[in-house]
Amino acid sequence: MSFFLGLVIGITVGIGLIVLFVRSENIRSKQRSALATTVAALARMTVEDSRKILPSKFYPSWVVFSQRQKLTWLNHHLTKIWPYVNEAASELIRTNVEPILEQYRPMILSSLKFSRFTLGTVSPQFTGVSIIEDGADCITLELELQWDGNPSIILDINTRLGVALPVQVKNIGFTGVFRLMFKPLVDEFPCFGAVCFSLRQKKKLDLTLKVVGGDISAIPGISDAIKDTIDNAIEDSIMWPVRKVVPILPGDYSDLELKPVGTLEVKLVQAKELTNKDIIGKSDPFAVLYVRPLPNRMKTSKTINNQLNPVWNEHFEFIVEDASTQHLVVKIYDNEGLQASELIGCAQVQLRELEPGKVKDAWWKLVKDLEVQRDTKNRGQVHLELLYVPFGMENGFTNPFAPKFSMTSLEKVLKNGVDGTEVAENGNAVMQKKREVIVRGVLSITVISAEDLPVVDLMGKADPYVVLILKKSEIRNKTRVVNDSLNPVWNQTFDFVVEDGLHDMLILEVWDHDTFGKDYMGRCILTLTRVILEGEYKETFQLDEAKSGRLNLHLKWMPQPIYRDRE
Repeated sequence: MSFFLGLVIGITVGIGLIVLFVRSENIRSKQRSALATTVAALARMTVEDSRKILPSKFYPSWVVFSQRQKLTWLNHHLTKIWPYVNEAASELIRTNVEPILEQYRPMILSSLKFSRFTLGTVSPQFTGVSIIEDGADCITLELELQWDGNPSIILDINTRLGVALPVQVKNIGFTGVFRLMFKPLVDEFPCFGAVCFSLRQKKKLDLTLKVVGGDISAIPGISDAIKDTIDNAIEDSIMWPVRKVVPILPGDYSDLELKPVGTLEVKLVQAKELTNKDIIGKSDPFAVLYVRPLPNRMKTSKTINNQLNPVWNEHFEFIVEDASTQHLVVKIYDNEGLQASELIGCAQVQLRELEPGKVKDAWWKLVKDLEVQRDTKNRGQVHLELLYVPFGMENGFTNPFAPKFSMTSLEKVLKNGVDGTEVAENGNAVMQKKREVIVRGVLSITVISAEDLPVVDLMGKADPYVVLILKKSEIRNKTRVVNDSLNPVWNQTFDFVVEDGLHDMLILEVWDHDTFGKDYMGRCILTLTRVILEGEYKETFQLDEAKSGRLNLHLKWMPQPIYRDRE
């Protein structure tokens, strides 16, 4: 009997222990899961979250949450050694900058040289430093610098009128970010082969020009011309992606030097709803485009007079040195004739946002200032087609703007250089004419229907029809009139023989038919780039210059390419 009682008690106690153990493990499992969740949340915690959890009154004043570290120690030592740095840097800057100043010398001057150049007694101050992760083979530092200097700089200037002007450069105020790249990383001391330095960002540059013993304003335009020359010299000599390479260890560092990495094809199509800058009439807009703001690399469109919805349809090409940091800038101005042109608005496109080898067709909103983004005023929009083509991307890619696009069998027999120049059998260029592609074909467009057209009749209806215009050849066609409808269906197909597809465009205007006239309802403007690339597509297009309305179209392309030499 005692045996069975002990067995029962043992089993009961054993089961109880097992239950308690299982329950304990479940509790520990939940605790571990909660801890893992907390650790994951801490890993995602930002600086702002840290400040909410731990207000500033609970930590010492010397604790700073910042990606940029203060450089008091560096500024202290730089102040001590500045007299020696000034002597070495002044001669180095003078030697390197003077030829560039001469290169960008204004036409009104016959010579522009330094007669005196020292950086003064006030050293720059570094206000912060950050580390840029740029791969395992490079360490990149960005140093923010501020300098309110007292340099002694005198420019010897001779005008074409025979007037000699010693111009003093005073009161320089400069703020910018310098980039230092230590590359490649090696096992040998000091652990890197070379240093590249560049001005990554120029935030502010103020200076005063004064003629020694006179007034520089006595000669109109001379002050602005010199300041523009200084800006161009800085941009060309040290502004990123330009970089100066200083070898530290013996080796070949030519791969670190500035080199083109690709081309950017830009088609400036049109703009709409531009701000009117004229009191009488409308603005006369033109566009300035650039990747680097150097005079010989900036492109200017033609001026469209008295128009707030200009159509340019102009093609430009730019050299790209660093697609990860460079951007395209478009500035639209109002042409004021003999007076200075007035800025209407500007837009900026980051090249890293472009997919190499793929055309991006989009509208960009215009703003007053690219640096200050708090601009709520509507200044209009600009329509661009962009294509970034890295060098070496020939295989498996068709560039519609390149001379080799859709070559016939006969043309493929001809050997052409990568830049479109004709070459001889031994590979040496024998003709430096740039070959311009002329894409010829038949454009078939079906006007399917329209939706939600604006009301123009007193009875709340409209009698719409569509006029199709091939801009370059000025060929016109039009659909039939659909009576009493804001959602007309046409399903009409038109064929156009296109002589120059990459430089032509199709304009579709929607009109309301009246017995005694017609009313304009809106329009769509299409380049032919997409249909040439894709061959055929259907799309719905929003009407411009209208409160509402959409056009449903079907486009098809049948190519017949030919080529000619650009003179």
